[in-house]
This record gives sequence, structure tokens and C-alpha cells, in this order.
Amino acid sequence: MLKGTRQAVVRALRPVSIHGQTSLEIVFTYEDDPGEQLNATRVGHEAIVGLPLDVGDHIDVEYLVGVVVKVTKTRSGLSENL
Repeated sequence: MLKGTRQAVVRALRPVSIHGQTSLEIVFTYEDDPGEQLNATRVGHEAIVGLPLDVGDHIDVEYLVGVVVKVTKTRSGLSENL
């Protein structure tokens, strides 16, 4: 995808430190992918809207020239179980 946004669900999270700068590795599946292929991205906290993120949260993944530039939490995964 050159530019656009896709809806996804967080499957795993892992903090990553590279040369002292902390980022978050987000493993996710797209909501419209019946095979639920795992995808991953690493972004800084400044590129995440709606922290904290948790496994099961729904997110919008924004791309620019095929690179994730922003992750926005759209709703909590806990609300599905209520």
C-alpha cells in the first residue's frame, strides 16, 4: 500500500530498545484477512495514538509509501468480552 489506512487487531506487543531509543513492536492481523496472517511493525511512542495498547485492541494502521507511519487505537479489546 503506497498510502492509506487498514483496520487491524493487536496480537502481540514487545518493547524494543535500539541504541537507547525505545520503540514498540506491534504484531497484528488485518480485520479483512480471513487467513489472519501475522504482520509486524516497529514504531516510536510518538507515532501511536491512544496509548496504552493491549493485545486484542483494534487499531488503524496508517501507511505512507509502504511504511507504517501511525497507529491509532480505535477501541479496546476488552469491550468485545463485555
